[in-house]
Amino acid sequence: MGFLDSLFGGGRKLKAPAADRLFAMTTAHVTLESELGLQHREVAGIVFQPLSTADFSGLVREAEELLRGAAEDTGSEVDSADDAHGYRWIRVRDPDFEDLVVSLNLVSGQLQSGGYGDRLLACVFAFTEEARGRAVYFIYNFKRGSFYPFVPGAGPQQRDTESELRLKAQIGNELPIEPELERWFPLWDVPL
Repeated sequence: MGFLDSLFGGGRKLKAPAADRLFAMTTAHVTLESELGLQHREVAGIVFQPLSTADFSGLVREAEELLRGAAEDTGSEVDSADDAHGYRWIRVRDPDFEDLVVSLNLVSGQLQSGGYGDRLLACVFAFTEEARGRAVYFIYNFKRGSFYPFVPGAGPQQRDTESELRLKAQIGNELPIEPELERWFPLWDVPL
């Protein structure tokens, strides 16, 4: 079991309906920008644990090709990279927030329909807090079927828990927020 696996619940089954819950971010985005002063950074990513099988590699390649094909119509940019823990990130850049959500849902749908839903870890949506110019992330945990805010603090490996709790209170009616705070795992060095 890897680092992110231990954070996001190992081999637990996905909560249903995961896709519907992910799309809650499209409506919450309006509140995040207009009422809470969070500007989306035109990038989002999905992280999963890759397998070195031909079937899994083919499925990921097919998902990336579908994304790139859709990107021709939407103007999105797509790339992928492995992080220091061996997890694969597929990143999508697009000024249209809804295109970001649809793109990440496409990847998660491909992996789930191919029988690899248990490899999905999280979707991460990157924002900037206008007042302070700092990064704010909303993380969708596939294993739990819920979102939570992650606000890195001023120092290395520090987080601003007070801001995270404030965001929970402010957006909790629009997003399925993880109720167990001990499951709000930080993702340091998010490549977005």
